[in-house]
Amino acid sequence: MEPVTHFLTGACLGRAGFNRKTAYATLAMTLAAETPDLDVFWGFRGPLVAFQHHRGFTHTFLAAPLVASVVTLFCWGFHRLRRKKPPVGPSPGPRWLLLWLFALLADLSHLLLDYTNNYGLRPFAPWNPRWYSWDIVFIFEPVMFVMLLSGLLIPALLGLVDREISRRRPVFRGRGWAVAALVGVAALYTLRSTEHSIALRLLQQTSFDRPVERVAAEPYPINPFRWQGIVETDNAYHFADVRTRSDAADIDETVGAIYKPPVTPAVAAAKRSQLGRVYLDWSQFPLVEDIGPGSPPDLPQDAGQHLEQVNFHDMRFGYTDWFGSHERRKPLSGSVFVAPNGQIEATYMDGRPQD
Repeated sequence: MEPVTHFLTGACLGRAGFNRKTAYATLAMTLAAETPDLDVFWGFRGPLVAFQHHRGFTHTFLAAPLVASVVTLFCWGFHRLRRKKPPVGPSPGPRWLLLWLFALLADLSHLLLDYTNNYGLRPFAPWNPRWYSWDIVFIFEPVMFVMLLSGLLIPALLGLVDREISRRRPVFRGRGWAVAALVGVAALYTLRSTEHSIALRLLQQTSFDRPVERVAAEPYPINPFRWQGIVETDNAYHFADVRTRSDAADIDETVGAIYKPPVTPAVAAAKRSQLGRVYLDWSQFPLVEDIGPGSPPDLPQDAGQHLEQVNFHDMRFGYTDWFGSHERRKPLSGSVFVAPNGQIEATYMDGRPQD
């Protein structure tokens, strides 16, 4: 999920009652719910390195206790540096082991949220490097975002009303709203999981001239009854618009079958490159195409006249009504420029060069 949703989830967890058990619970859970995304700093070493390490070690069960420890240590330092203020009401003091457990729970919430979308994560690495994804929630889900935000803002607005009429301000405000927001998210997940299963069933029942090897249903935001269907046969990918409320899975005729291209010498070399190894390790529905002579975007046109351009796409992110035909650049796409002798001359991830 995108970062703000993670922050909101951690804050709602803290406000749901954990903040009544120890000081800094909401702070720790809010931070721990987003801390795994610190792997974005790999981006300073280039787009391919960022892609390679995105949802890497910090998104594993092995790292979760370490992440919780770092957050707890931060709260301990904050506690030491904080100016002493008289407590307001019966505020509990810090209980560090309990705070660590709460931070661990918030970190695991991050893994759960990332698991629900179609990018996936590898929670069991390094023992099991397999990518797992539930594919039920888009990377930004407005309905979930509004529920979590409301669970935090509504109590704050009610607190302003209380101050206006001079009512006493409760020490722990908003528990009920936070719990309601989390219950709403759980209900949304249940609905989306059910509709996702129906979408997969509809795709499996679709008839083709060739045997179907795999199917997938990728989520759209807001609408849990519409899915981007992918049907893979031995020689092609097919897109479908799946509407679960009407039990319809309509093959997208405007795109047609996207045939799996042949493995040319340039494609074979590109697959052996760093980008190729990283991309194919992650991609579930890869399309690797040799599109012929090409020039790296930041070099003169004649500089690449002897280079073959090989593009990497993943069909999971080929939403046809958003990005059109598969020839157009899709999110999370890579390009490798291969010399006639098989040497890799340039590598690009999402249009940005990897030095």
